[in-house]
Amino acid sequence: MIRVRQVKVKLAEEDLLRFEIAKKLHISEKEILKFVIQKKSLDARDKANIHYVYEVDVAVENEKKLLKRKNKDVFLTPREKYQMPVQGKEVLSSRPVVVGSGPAGLFCAYMLAEQGYRPLIIERGERIEDRVSSVSKFWKDGVLNINSNVQFGEGGAGTFSDGKLNTLVKDKYFRGKKVFETFVKHGAPEEIMYLQKPHIGTDLLRDVVKNMREDIIHRGGEFRYSSCLTDLSIEDGKLVAIEINGKEKMDCSVLVLAIGHSARDTFSMLYDKGVSMVSKPFAVGVRIQHPQEMIQLSQYGTLDKRLPVADYKLTYTTKAGRGVYSFCMCPGGYVVNSSSEEGRLAVNGMSYHARDSKNANSALVVSVGPDDFGHQPLDGVEFQKELEEKAFFYGNGEIPVQLYGDFKNGIFSTSFLGVSPVMKGNYQFSDLNQILPEIVSNSIKEAMPVFGKKISGFDRDDAILAGVESRTSSPVRILRNEEGLSNILGLYPCGEGSGYAGGITTAAMDGIKVSEWIIRKYQSFSK
Repeated sequence: MIRVRQVKVKLAEEDLLRFEIAKKLHISEKEILKFVIQKKSLDARDKANIHYVYEVDVAVENEKKLLKRKNKDVFLTPREKYQMPVQGKEVLSSRPVVVGSGPAGLFCAYMLAEQGYRPLIIERGERIEDRVSSVSKFWKDGVLNINSNVQFGEGGAGTFSDGKLNTLVKDKYFRGKKVFETFVKHGAPEEIMYLQKPHIGTDLLRDVVKNMREDIIHRGGEFRYSSCLTDLSIEDGKLVAIEINGKEKMDCSVLVLAIGHSARDTFSMLYDKGVSMVSKPFAVGVRIQHPQEMIQLSQYGTLDKRLPVADYKLTYTTKAGRGVYSFCMCPGGYVVNSSSEEGRLAVNGMSYHARDSKNANSALVVSVGPDDFGHQPLDGVEFQKELEEKAFFYGNGEIPVQLYGDFKNGIFSTSFLGVSPVMKGNYQFSDLNQILPEIVSNSIKEAMPVFGKKISGFDRDDAILAGVESRTSSPVRILRNEEGLSNILGLYPCGEGSGYAGGITTAAMDGIKVSEWIIRKYQSFSK
């Protein structure tokens, strides 16, 4: 097949894609035997000429003739297939254990199961079906399950998010393609294979996670829920056993740490055991809500229902050199209480596949680093805790909210105006200036007028702010060498919690990467 780029199709003429491909190749439609969409993006830079741009693989009768023509947008379809490494020769003394069943742990376990390693997955939270019930109860009644919530449980934190899959990571080994193929195989929409900004949505992602679990079990894997890693047994710098729930000991020589960015108790245990880690920069701030229609009009200049739900990405550098940016933007989404610890409160954003709520929301965050909170490995964790404790205190245990106009003027809000809140979890008015560090508050206030020039109405006074957005990424990095190992032999740091990913796709890709390190070293587990 041949690949054809820059095939442009008007918004109202998507059914003419075949015609436009033929036009691009200067052939008749009859000469096209078949075609497969590889990429599809929306070009809305000129609001009077919004159109789709496709990249397609095309089968024609005389490929060589077309390839001889000088056209940079037409070339032989490259081989883009993930290749599993050859198994190593060392013999495993016990089955590999994966800690955590978020994207990193789930994909690491899936790849190991495919190759016959029969992994054991231990998860401190509940299976996805039960976890959904626990989270719903928390949002309704405020009853928090500290081990199974928006952060913890099967599927990881990404299960209660927008389910965005786009990433800027280069994918020369096609791990990302393997991730998408695996998602589709287990129930995700096929369109994620080619959309420029693919997303699954929290509702569909739950079924995908469940189907992957069943596939892993079918291949000899095992899941144990309500099972928290509480200790390591190390002899001569090598892992020999693990402890679960403070009482059960289990032989273990290969342990994948896919613990997620909120496993603060596990970070502390690992630090106490001498596992090498460092603090790393992250970002903190608030969630901001606007009417989705406002975002549609600003981005497209129209409310044409044929257009996808509009999103945005904003960045600004303050006069002091501090980065302010939007993060995890959720079109047609919800602001959700994503707390995982008693007496501490954090928020996140979530969308269903349809993205059909009346509001858009995103995190509006400011970069912070060791110079702000300390250079010891767990100082960033303590910084997050302090912010979340303030959010809990000033919100009386509920999500603290404030109108942007009142936030910038230091006034306590008393009612909503043109924007109505769309949230999961109870909320009440508060002064976010009392919660956020002054450098964070001032940076947001400096950035907002600039963002208002980029997106009309973004700095409207009645936009709703909610706090605190504190878990944009892990505050630590658990160090690993070129073979994926920490300073403790047998211990493989993995995914976002270990500091090697940022989002569902990159976490899943890192899970695959870690599985490759294990496969290259060991034979599959045969007991």
